[in-house]
Amino acid sequence: MQRIRVLVVDDHRIFAESLAAALAAEQDVDVAAAGSAPAALRNLDRAATDGRRFDVLLADADLAAPLLAVPAQGAARDAVPRAVPRDGIALVSGLRTSHPYLRTVVLADRDDPRRAAAALQAGASGWVAKDCSLSRLLAVIRGVLRDETHLPPALLTGVLRELTAARKHRSESERLVESLTPREREVLRCMVAGLGRKAVAERLFLSPHTVRTHMQNVLGKLGVHSTLAAVALARRAGVGPVELETAAAGAASVPVP
Repeated sequence: MQRIRVLVVDDHRIFAESLAAALAAEQDVDVAAAGSAPAALRNLDRAATDGRRFDVLLADADLAAPLLAVPAQGAARDAVPRAVPRDGIALVSGLRTSHPYLRTVVLADRDDPRRAAAALQAGASGWVAKDCSLSRLLAVIRGVLRDETHLPPALLTGVLRELTAARKHRSESERLVESLTPREREVLRCMVAGLGRKAVAERLFLSPHTVRTHMQNVLGKLGVHSTLAAVALARRAGVGPVELETAAAGAASVPVP
């Protein structure tokens, strides 16, 4: 019998441990519980290192984890740490890159089409009410391992509406991003990573004045008036942040005008 390894992540310890105990009663389920996003990341990394990686992660939509920084798996001691997300949906989004094999299901206290759509966009395979029956949850767990997507029927229409609207916004955002020059897109990716003007100048080996000009051009072409708005538009267009751990190899170290 092939066993299913499940990790429950919820900052309400009693709920996490009770759900884990209920799932563990199934003959084909191995389960562990974590009380925060940092603990979940440690569990996932340790399991992957030991060759016993988890198959499914059940994450609380409202996971109240503090914004911390922890080293990525296998990172050098002086590497830039990765951010730990504040909620379950952000956790799911980060795991799509770091643990792409993992199926994720978001557990929610209430029906919310907008957040459920955001969870699916982040990479979740399902959105399930916390008070659903154990048999329903097990069906979802086994279903997502067959690449199924699970939503409560009552949410389906609202989620489809949200996804359709998001697709429209994304296409408009993509068109605006395509109007940027390659250098401006590079500056935008630095902005998405949260880098300020000085940090961008040091990373791209440009003068602060040149970076300021590029940033102004980016805001103008995107039709926004703030860095936060530019970052939000970039994320809708699928623009990711620069890799902070990777230094620019072989580039000159003197800023150019």
